[in-house]
Amino acid sequence: MIIGNKEYNMDSHHVYVMGILNVTPDSFSDGGSYCDIDAALKHVEQMIDEGADIIDVGGESTRPGHQQISAEEESNRVSEVIAQIKSHFDIPVSIDTYKAPVARAAIEAGADILNDIWGFRYERFNEEDPEKRKLHDVPEIAKVAASAGIPVILMYNDNLGRDISCRDEKIITSFLEANQERSAVELLSSIKEENVADRIVWGLRDSIRIAHRAGIKKDSIIVDPGIGFAKTQRENLLTMKNLKKIVRKVGYPMLLAASRKSMIGNALDLPVDQREEGTIVTTILAAEADCRMVRVHDVAKNVRALKMLDAINESPLPPT
Repeated sequence: MIIGNKEYNMDSHHVYVMGILNVTPDSFSDGGSYCDIDAALKHVEQMIDEGADIIDVGGESTRPGHQQISAEEESNRVSEVIAQIKSHFDIPVSIDTYKAPVARAAIEAGADILNDIWGFRYERFNEEDPEKRKLHDVPEIAKVAASAGIPVILMYNDNLGRDISCRDEKIITSFLEANQERSAVELLSSIKEENVADRIVWGLRDSIRIAHRAGIKKDSIIVDPGIGFAKTQRENLLTMKNLKKIVRKVGYPMLLAASRKSMIGNALDLPVDQREEGTIVTTILAAEADCRMVRVHDVAKNVRALKMLDAINESPLPPT
């Protein structure tokens, strides 16, 4: 896969590392740290030195309860920093957005790949007007990516939320309406926590179909199971446990973005700044499950962990 001016071998067992750059005041882990251009560029330089293969720039926090901002404000946040990164460093840049105007502005500024946390299905799950969420329409953001000829990362997301007790009749009805390509029996079964892997596989396949309808080629698609989004704690853990199964069934290169997320905090009962060991465990599990990329905050520690895993896997066994 070509991202920017670099080739990424998605058929090898190598795991590429995506470094996170949030130019937001309110992201759950590093909000407010890199809003200044100089601070952002310094952090990018550090991540490159530590071994980052790609930089993911986000301009709107997606933490639970985040404040949604306008596409104009988000574009203003990301465009200048992307242009500056591309001017100063020879590294591909990803734009983390689900808004077409932001994607367009970021691509014009130099972004090389689109990372959409709704997998081209934002309107389907968030638009109340049925006429505006027709299942076979190609959303504008997919058209933007296709027109630019850039690769995409499609994350699984839905409207079920993080609390199983809140999946009431209204939420479930909305979920059914947004997934009319599957039977009601299958969908109702998939809402059960133990069936979260099936729900993710179906959803990612749907996002892939949308991408193909937009004209995005198969070898330009990466998928993401969506750790921390619309899943209970048990569902997040089961997603990790079933990661290899999900990778195999979807059949596309997969990125895992679990760094410092609440799944880790809940399991270890630790605040955001003490979740790096838990993050490294998820990175190693991603590698063992044949994921091709991980998205992380602490590039150095995760790169080292992956190098150690490579050393173990490449060590020849003694003759028997």
